[in-house]
Amino acid sequence: MDLVAAELALPEAPAKAEGPANAMPEGASMRGTVEIKKAATSDKTRSVMVQPPATSRLVAWNDPNSLGAEKFRALSVRLDDMRRQHALKSLQVTSSVINEGKSFVAANLAVTLAKYSGSQTLLIEGDLHRPTLASMFGLKDLQGLSDWWTGRNQELLRYMLRFTGTDLWFLPAGKACDRPSEILRSAQLAEAFTELADQFDWIVVDSTPMLPVIDANLWSRLVDGTLLVLREGIAPLKALKKGLQSLDRPKLIGVVVNEASDFDQIDYDGQYYGARKYGNNGSKKV
Repeated sequence: MDLVAAELALPEAPAKAEGPANAMPEGASMRGTVEIKKAATSDKTRSVMVQPPATSRLVAWNDPNSLGAEKFRALSVRLDDMRRQHALKSLQVTSSVINEGKSFVAANLAVTLAKYSGSQTLLIEGDLHRPTLASMFGLKDLQGLSDWWTGRNQELLRYMLRFTGTDLWFLPAGKACDRPSEILRSAQLAEAFTELADQFDWIVVDSTPMLPVIDANLWSRLVDGTLLVLREGIAPLKALKKGLQSLDRPKLIGVVVNEASDFDQIDYDGQYYGARKYGNNGSKKV
């Protein structure tokens, strides 16, 4: 796994205004500075012990001395360096098509940021069609984003879990829903996501592939940047170009070249996505 830097289309990091150390930023409310910051450690989120199965290949968790775990630490360092120059606090991890390992990258990156960078990190299971992250951590039957949307009046914070002994929080997708775009394009989620960004040092969203659904484009409107995962020999060049064109605000921060991953083995074709299958004739190494 290697990170290839991309042309950054991100705003510059805001300059720090001079003033008293305890002064409240202009226009900020007490809720935005104190109460929001406390929310990540409030008793509204519950802690859970997780034991990721060996088959999940969460190397950052299960095998921290491995070469794979070291590469994720290198990736986290690169991202920390990027945000010294650009406003970068939240990102989505996506791919052009299935079977490229985006969930593998998203989960390991979030674990690394939390356990080795000392950052309060929120991992969001952003694929509301066929969520997979919960099972990677050995969890099941969790409520999440879709349940919050159904309830409407509940705080999103109540659906988040903190993994015991870490600075990693997890927001599950909840039950699979038929029209997740209604959630992702809503003003309610945009407002809630902005509040979450105030609570955490990093937010990592495991999004859908860019094709054939619009979810990755909708997430791109919420996050600060997009990390693209490519698996050698899998992504058709035509699909990659079309996928990038489908993002209104790609804000591409880098490309992770994933040489071998068995994750994201989900049938995105069929009734959920209606995608065409790319055979050997449609694939081109990128």
